[in-house]
Amino acid sequence: MTNLPPKHIAIVMDGNGRWAKQIGLSRLEGHRAGVDAAQDIVDYCVEIGIPYLTLFAFSSENWKRPKEEVVGLMNLMREYLSKDSSKLVEKGIRVRTIGSLEKLPKLLQSTIQSLCEKTKDCKRLNLTVALAYGSRAEIAEAVKHVSSDVLAGKVALSDISENLVGNYLQTRELPDPDLFIRTGGEKRLSNFLLWQLSYTELCMTDKYWPDFNRNDLKSAIADYQNRERRFGQSS
Repeated sequence: MTNLPPKHIAIVMDGNGRWAKQIGLSRLEGHRAGVDAAQDIVDYCVEIGIPYLTLFAFSSENWKRPKEEVVGLMNLMREYLSKDSSKLVEKGIRVRTIGSLEKLPKLLQSTIQSLCEKTKDCKRLNLTVALAYGSRAEIAEAVKHVSSDVLAGKVALSDISENLVGNYLQTRELPDPDLFIRTGGEKRLSNFLLWQLSYTELCMTDKYWPDFNRNDLKSAIADYQNRERRFGQSS
């Protein structure tokens, strides 16, 4: 058993739309409820001393959703991320993002850049928000940059290793997640942190994200602490 709490938790916040449908609300109202749930989970991670939290907010595949829903999601994210940054600084939350940010609306890009700059010196919780993110695209981009540096003579073929490739990923400043949580009942990774989750402990729950609360996270952490992490070695 590990007994130690996870240092880095990664979460796929799934089920907002289905949660809304079952109680007669719009999908956008479901996403708004999901934002409220995320805020509570972020605060709880600060309270219990989790140093790294990564939330999958919008995937590269989510662009295929109806335009009205996508526009609503973009506005909702800008509304959330533009809230009083002084509260985040007060709580010690550093915000950073991963993904193809250039594909996001300009106003949202500006909001993100401002928030990341204002919170860059915070050290209590490193909150990473994955926006317009796809892990395969991230890995492909890393391969391009490695290849470019090899052609430029900056990197020798013999230098290429797992550690080197990891340093070309957008998560290079983060430790790999210890615990992965997916809500909503699905049992897949959905193109999220494929490289980084190689030896991450997985936790899937049928609860829709708006219903997922700090007690559920507490239970997931307790389950994690009762697992034996062998990383391919014998017990």
